[in-house]
Amino acid sequence: MAKRVAVLLAGCGVFDGSEIHEASAVLVHLSREGAQAEVYAPNIPQMHVVDHVKGQPTAEQRNVLVESARIARGNIKDLATLDVKGLDALIIPGGFGVAKNLSTWATQGKNCSISKEVEAVLRAFHAAHKPIGLCCISPVLAAKIFPGCEVTVGHDTECEQWPYAKTAEAMKELGCRHVNSQVTEAHVDARNRLVSTSAFMCNAPIHQVHDGIGSMVREVLRLA
Repeated sequence: MAKRVAVLLAGCGVFDGSEIHEASAVLVHLSREGAQAEVYAPNIPQMHVVDHVKGQPTAEQRNVLVESARIARGNIKDLATLDVKGLDALIIPGGFGVAKNLSTWATQGKNCSISKEVEAVLRAFHAAHKPIGLCCISPVLAAKIFPGCEVTVGHDTECEQWPYAKTAEAMKELGCRHVNSQVTEAHVDARNRLVSTSAFMCNAPIHQVHDGIGSMVREVLRLA
């Protein structure tokens, strides 16, 4: 039987939704490994809409589920319908939508709140001892919900290659153990069944990001 993996999206586009290359890489690697992806997103308004040419917010209003459907080629379900019993694992790609639409990390950092619906899903997979894969910024969700967990967002020292390394420090302040890793690697927290990879937290060639996500997907499926 093919393993069924829920993929949770947060919109469409790095600055206000799911990072498209990360989401695509997750779906490609799941397909390559013979797993069945089921894509979900919450049916909620986006925090805001960003013009990806100018990098500036616009006056538009968009819906997270509707925008996520672009990545899923229309084959998507409302997160409210997710039933953990029929699924083997959960994977959450990164992108600012995680920090803006699934949580308030973008504006509040370690003092953020997480969408009740998203938190319920994460807790359900965790309680069922089913693995959770996390890309890029999405490990902050685990850091907030599961104190003492081990995750990676790459490195904890800021430099040109690691421009978002301060995220690791904020996660440590939540009681999480941050593990430095390379972009092509995934870190496994066996006790909490969490698998994380830095993806575009690193200023790296896209093929290395793709390879790191492949490592994460394989580890998630190994645990499933």
